[in-house]
Amino acid sequence: MTTAYPRDRVVVVGGGIAGLATALHLAPLPVTLLVASPLGHDAATALAQGGIAAALGDDDHPALHAADTLQAGTGLSDPDVAARVAAAAPACIAWLLAQGTRFDRTASEDSLVLGLEAAHSRRRIVHAEGDGTGRCVLDALIRAVRKAPSIQVLEDHRVTDLALDAHGAVAGVFCMQRDAEGGREPILIPSRAVVLATGGIGGLYAHTTNPLSAVGGGLALAAGAGAVLRDLEFVQFHPTAIAAGLDPMPLATEALRGEGATLVNSHGERFMQHIPGAELAPRDVVARAGFAQICAGERVFLDTRAVLGEQITHKFPGVTALCRATGIDPVRDPIPVRPAAHYHMGGIKVDAHGRSSVEGLWACGEVASTGLHGANRLASNSLLEALTYAAWAAEDIKGKSVQRLMERPASPFLGGQHRPAVRQQSPDLLQIRSIMDQQVGVLRDKAGLQGAIGRLRTYLRTGRAAEVHAAAMVGLLITVSAYSRSESRGAHQRLDHPELTAEQHTEITLDQALRLAAEIDNDTATAVRRVA
Repeated sequence: MTTAYPRDRVVVVGGGIAGLATALHLAPLPVTLLVASPLGHDAATALAQGGIAAALGDDDHPALHAADTLQAGTGLSDPDVAARVAAAAPACIAWLLAQGTRFDRTASEDSLVLGLEAAHSRRRIVHAEGDGTGRCVLDALIRAVRKAPSIQVLEDHRVTDLALDAHGAVAGVFCMQRDAEGGREPILIPSRAVVLATGGIGGLYAHTTNPLSAVGGGLALAAGAGAVLRDLEFVQFHPTAIAAGLDPMPLATEALRGEGATLVNSHGERFMQHIPGAELAPRDVVARAGFAQICAGERVFLDTRAVLGEQITHKFPGVTALCRATGIDPVRDPIPVRPAAHYHMGGIKVDAHGRSSVEGLWACGEVASTGLHGANRLASNSLLEALTYAAWAAEDIKGKSVQRLMERPASPFLGGQHRPAVRQQSPDLLQIRSIMDQQVGVLRDKAGLQGAIGRLRTYLRTGRAAEVHAAAMVGLLITVSAYSRSESRGAHQRLDHPELTAEQHTEITLDQALRLAAEIDNDTATAVRRVA
């Protein structure tokens, strides 16, 4: 193994908006930014169509934005976090403008266009090129990172483990890089701090809008280091993924419903019109209504024709192109859609500075649980959360914590079981995606969750390939958390527990999850034997 890097660097893992923004905010500290693919590839940020929420309108205020966030979070969003993030949102937009992001402006060019999305009480969604916000932001930040002298970008470097010192603190990363012959060799990159900005878990589901590489790699790294994970059961399913046979599924942005598009079934019936908020109800409500139609044998369509007509081609060029690439013309045809795994509200538990429970480890973006999203993320708060916590984590690392970390005595590294690169579409991984989709999906119950736990434990016990083991581990963590929450709240819906109970978070470590999974599996086996 080679160790060719000085220990004074901050390692940032992930090349989406969270990782790029963190690296930029850390200047002038030396940063090594690690990405498993070429920079800009496989980043969920590029797929974000909705935009970024910020109280910029004359009729708006951060307090209203925070109130909408708390309402969507159904009791589990932290009021202080919501207020702090909402208050920081206008400055985040200004920072992105300074980085070169070109947001959509009014015809007079004197103000930004503000859109409306589900569960927002005001028009406050900032867009770029209509439905191309994520791609435009990503491009601007990549250009800024490429120019930053303090940032070293290492592409095609897949992190396999966090390096722990003898005190249990994170002090670097192990990763695989290509050698001169095209093979892979393990390397150790020591660091004064590690920031995980690795994205979400949607790739664990058979129906997803996420890159297929989004299989919870950051959660697996943090869990292996003993970090506390929070609210993993809350997986948001976007109600309008385009059902055209693609994997991952293209997205029909929520902004279409903000413009008046309606959801209809095979008979042309609007099934949302009698539900409070109709098509602009919170995402979990719309997703469940669409899923119920599918379970009843119906197909679901998003109909933009009456409200947009030909305008969809220039207001939403990305959606138009995605549809036409699959033979759908949204000017003439309703768009076939269905719920798909889209965003993970749970993640690595972090504090107001982005610090995890493990010394030396920070997290931001979708991989982190900050307390903002609660049980159901408010639309267009995800990129905003990544931007705010990237700045706060960088500020923290640049402060006293850096000196403390640098003064920590050098000690031998522990761990480091080097794993091969992920092969995303192995048969075992496809099976795990099917298990998660069918048994830990939009609607859940005890029997389904027990069955999923048993099957996922099998993948952990039988010495499968490392990427399958990691995916099964993250799937098991999510499923055990879902089993433990005996209520229905936000994106977590239990058919056998439809009521709300006391507002509380679920917190778990890998060791706790493995013990609980064994108990559940053993209880299930005992019950089956008794019936037999």
